Amino acid sequence: MMVKQPGKRPNLLMNKTVDKVGNRTVKFGIIGGGLMGREAASAFGRWFVLNNFHVKAALVAVCDLNPSILEWYKQLDSVKLLTSDYHELLQYDVDVVYVAVPHHLHEQIYIDVLRAGKDLLAEKPFGKDLAAAENIYKVSQETGRFVRCSSEFPFLPGAQKAIKKYNEGGFGKILEIKSGFLHSSDLDPDKPINWKRQAAFCGEIGVMGDLGLHALHVPLRLGLRPLNVYAQLQKIYTHRPDGKGGLAVCDTWDNAMLCCKVDIAGEKVPMTIETKRMAPTETNTWFIQILGTDGGVSYSTKEPKTFYEFQKNGEQSWLKTDLGFNSVIPTITGGIFEPGFPDCFLQMLAAFVAEREGFLNGRFGCATAEEALLSHRLFDAALRSDKEKTVITI
Repeated sequence: MMVKQPGKRPNLLMNKTVDKVGNRTVKFGIIGGGLMGREAASAFGRWFVLNNFHVKAALVAVCDLNPSILEWYKQLDSVKLLTSDYHELLQYDVDVVYVAVPHHLHEQIYIDVLRAGKDLLAEKPFGKDLAAAENIYKVSQETGRFVRCSSEFPFLPGAQKAIKKYNEGGFGKILEIKSGFLHSSDLDPDKPINWKRQAAFCGEIGVMGDLGLHALHVPLRLGLRPLNVYAQLQKIYTHRPDGKGGLAVCDTWDNAMLCCKVDIAGEKVPMTIETKRMAPTETNTWFIQILGTDGGVSYSTKEPKTFYEFQKNGEQSWLKTDLGFNSVIPTITGGIFEPGFPDCFLQMLAAFVAEREGFLNGRFGCATAEEALLSHRLFDAALRSDKEKTVITI
């Protein structure tokens, strides 16, 4: 399967580390060593499972403001620098920086990374608002650095099978596309406030910024760009415990349903993008569904091994297929086993390195800076749609 990879050609560094057997080593630093930083560290630790992958990756430097988080990284022999000052990390000998910090910090840190001459693996949503995303994108183009944005779930076999089936055609006229990412973590009104529920830190876009690029990565890569949007946004709990005996204001959106139109062969086709923090029964559900007059596909992490293909041969039916371990980047893992989130993360990092080094070879790649910017344009239009109670052209 060949997938067009948008964006600039990889920016290859001249002074790469080479080990004794001739394999290059890409040196990574992490800014923000918490939840996602530790997932990245885990993936680097499993790099050896990649099959015939002739570039190594090593985590060599970590920055975090929390001493207890930095303490955790002391168990990793590859890490040589632990610091609370990210400027110190940017002066260190690293090739790529993975940044996993609250959204309001994205713009400054991402730009500092790029201007320091480092390549960037950014966390979504690429800034807390459209203005920040546009500024980051502008600097990425000016500096010519290799920039991609974190989005793990499309690397699951079910998502990849959906992409392959769509590219092969045979669906007839496309009738609708649905994609989304659903949580139920905020159903408890007594859950204490955190930064993702406050506009000052995560932006007014709220849940769209937190989950939206995950839902948009595959549609955008397939060329399904929203032309307009009618947004249905919900603020469900407006206050939460502040952890000090009082209440704090929750001023971002909890749930978002974005009803869009996309152009497919000259036809205007409905596409729904759904992101929710309050979706009963959904713990961490990513899904994609594309339906046409003659065929279609449906995949959800709620049934991570199961792929559904719509068929119409006189009668209409869903063909149900059990999936094994069939990854974008080959690994030593046998096809009889099932992938999980750590596998997705490793695949994403491997795709990042492969594309940066020039041997992705048409396989599915990480979300691009352009795709992150396009997602922000949709989120900004969605905010205006909700305020004006009308369809907004993008």
